[in-house]
Amino acid sequence: MFILPIMKIRLLQIGKTNEDFLVEGIKSFEKRIQGYITYSTETIANVKNAASLTPQILRQKEAELILAKLKSDELVILLDEQGKEMHSRGFAEFMQQQMNLSVKQVTFIIGGAFGFSDEIYQRANKKISLSKMTFSHQLIRLIFAEQLYRCFSIINNHPYHND
Repeated sequence: MFILPIMKIRLLQIGKTNEDFLVEGIKSFEKRIQGYITYSTETIANVKNAASLTPQILRQKEAELILAKLKSDELVILLDEQGKEMHSRGFAEFMQQQMNLSVKQVTFIIGGAFGFSDEIYQRANKKISLSKMTFSHQLIRLIFAEQLYRCFSIINNHPYHND
């Protein structure tokens, strides 16, 4: 019997999450997500002396760190305010399509406070916006974790999501 490879999802983020309430919420959703799919987060340390750098130089330095973590065969999706907006069901359909296509690794990236450099935009396969509103790059981690959990509850017909 042929078994399709299991897709893995990774979240790359710049800098650690500082607020305890965010850390607790994120951990809660990560535990729930693990019931559906292999999920991991990887935190890239903040650039040293970031406060003394211009936003452009900081984005460039962060890009170097991000690009060093990416493999050529993974699907890279930026969580970006200028990305495509989706309803929760649309996001679930998109993720189901990736599984149907046997995508092995999907990496979502949350940039630093000043967003992404052109190099990261060029490497990305897709951009998704979680809202027209702007959220801190730390708060978006919790929002993303909740939406990813919601996505897999929809895919698996579990009652978390209400229409």
